[in-house]
Formats: sequence, C-alpha cells, structure tokens
Amino acid sequence: MMPRRSYDQYCAVARALDAVGDRWTLLIVRELLAGARRYTDLHADLPGVSTDMLAGRLKDMERDGLTVRRRLDPPAAAFVYELTPRGRALLPVLTALADWGAADLGAPQPTDAVRAHWFAVPLMPRIARYFTAQRPQGAPVRVVEVRLDEGTFHITLGAETDAQADWGYADGPAPAPDTVLELDAAACTEVIYDRLSLAHGIGTGRIRVTAGGEPAGVPAATAGTATG
Repeated sequence: MMPRRSYDQYCAVARALDAVGDRWTLLIVRELLAGARRYTDLHADLPGVSTDMLAGRLKDMERDGLTVRRRLDPPAAAFVYELTPRGRALLPVLTALADWGAADLGAPQPTDAVRAHWFAVPLMPRIARYFTAQRPQGAPVRVVEVRLDEGTFHITLGAETDAQADWGYADGPAPAPDTVLELDAAACTEVIYDRLSLAHGIGTGRIRVTAGGEPAGVPAATAGTATG
C-alpha cells in the first residue's frame, strides 16, 4: 500500500483533503452511501475508472478509516465494501458539493454516463424540506421511492426528516415506500437547480405522487406554489 500523501499543512481543510481529495474518492463514497457494494458493482457504476485505480482508492479509503471490506455470509461468500461511520459522515459534504455543482450541470452531453441513483444526493435535502413542511398535514414520510426513466432508487429520511445523519438512499424500489415520486430527468434537474420546487412540480403535474398505492392529494396551500 502506498504511503499516504499529505499537504503537510496544519489545517482542517488540508487534513480532510489528505483523505478525500484524490480523484474518484468522493464518487466512491457517493456509491457506498447506498450500502455495501461488491467491487464489480462499484466498477460498473463508476464508468471511466480503471480497475487499478479503483482498487488503489479502496485500499487508501480502508487505510484512512472511511471504508471496511468484509465477506458476506454463505451462500454469497463474496467480499463487499461499505462505509464506516466516519465515511458516512461525508454525506453533508456531498450534498453541499452537489448544491455547489448544480449550476454547472447543464444539459447532459452525449458522452455523459447517467445512473438514476446519482440524483439521490442532491435530491435528499429538497425532499426532506418538502416532507418536513407537509408533516403537520399527515403521517411522517420516511421512505420515498423516486422513479425516473433512467431507473428507480429510494431515499430514507429517518425519524426526523431534517436530520442528515439519518438520511440514506439505495438503488432500486423500496420494499414499502411511504410515497412514490415519478418524474423525468429534466424535471429532476430543475428541482436540483432550485428552478422547480417539489410543491410546484406536484401542483402542475410534472411530478406525480402516489402514496399507499393511491394518488396522493396535493394540499391546496402548496399546489402551484414555487417554494417548498
């Protein structure tokens, strides 16, 4: 294992970048926020990374206490990588980076790879804000399934929707979602840009909401508004 490179600066920002500043590291964190992943699954969802680079980054992250590698119980008997609590604590960093980078998202380029769950990190705070505002009007929403043309993922907000430490997401449908949101990538991007609020998207029909297998009602106070 290569020795850890350092900026050799007594600065919290520099120390953080010593651990996560290398290319691909934070994108690996993005993938592992969805749960434990096999090496082959990570490689498939990180198009452009070489096998040597991915293996090296995973070893670095294990050394720095961001990930652990463990063997699944039989009959799988495969190795998976997952985040430690220190690694999961990077979620607010990724949501802040997603907010900062949204202005540069633009229209997808022909060479851009797309995975549905890549929208999860920037969507989480916006979904949390919306359902926190709606909480007085019904039961708390804790599991939200998001369906895009590119695929489906689900977001878990936890007991307190505004507590980022409890947030998480996973690829694929949720076993028992409280709410399902259906929208296209264009609407999803506008929500991330903050050009379209969830409330306005739902009120105008650009975002379809179902709950408990039936269309969810849209509160009159939020339909057609531009905030939420």
